[in-house]
Amino acid sequence: MYEPSRNLFSFHIAGFQFYDGALVLSELKAGDALDLVPEPDNPHDSEAIAIKCKGVKLGYVPSDMNAPLAVMMHYGHASVFECRVLQVAPERSPWHQVRAAVFVKDAR
Repeated sequence: MYEPSRNLFSFHIAGFQFYDGALVLSELKAGDALDLVPEPDNPHDSEAIAIKCKGVKLGYVPSDMNAPLAVMMHYGHASVFECRVLQVAPERSPWHQVRAAVFVKDAR
């Protein structure tokens, strides 16, 4: 049976407090699409995948979850993945303000 997409994993955006998420936090809402941007030249993690919203860097896919996704994206399969906001909680600590998920699209 066709599914629009399937949730692979969800997470709080890593490093949110260190990037520009505060600039767009009031605009984010559940369901918003986010961009996944591989950073193979990242000096701290060659499998790093940045998360951006309208060009603003929010942070990263957590490093304990990014390896399989980074491999798939490296081999040209980035278009089958999408990232969306699941929850926005501005009252929480910065590292728990935005929960997101990576989905795989059903190409059948």
